[in-house]
Amino acid sequence: MTHATAWLILVAAGILEVIWATTMKASEGFTKVGLTVVTIAVAWASFYLLGLSLKSLPVGTAYAAWTGIGAVGTALLGIAIFHEPATALRLGCIGLIVAGIIGLKVTSGH
Repeated sequence: MTHATAWLILVAAGILEVIWATTMKASEGFTKVGLTVVTIAVAWASFYLLGLSLKSLPVGTAYAAWTGIGAVGTALLGIAIFHEPATALRLGCIGLIVAGIIGLKVTSGH
């Protein structure tokens, strides 16, 4: 697997992390069966893709980027869907996470 392919797989895994975290919130503590099933299935797919990306990427880089993508996406969906606060400080911190992910990509080589 090429380095670029591994990063694409990792981004897909991160997007799936956003989906499972959001559906977990929407499942209201796993009390909504359909959303619980989606959460578990998408979480499994996210972990699977993360594992595939680890064939070519360093574990520290991949894990940090995966959790960062998940954190940023989930925070933004929390703002959009669940009406969570969108203060300047919170958005600035989300921006710092994005900068960290970009930094990891740039310094990961290849």
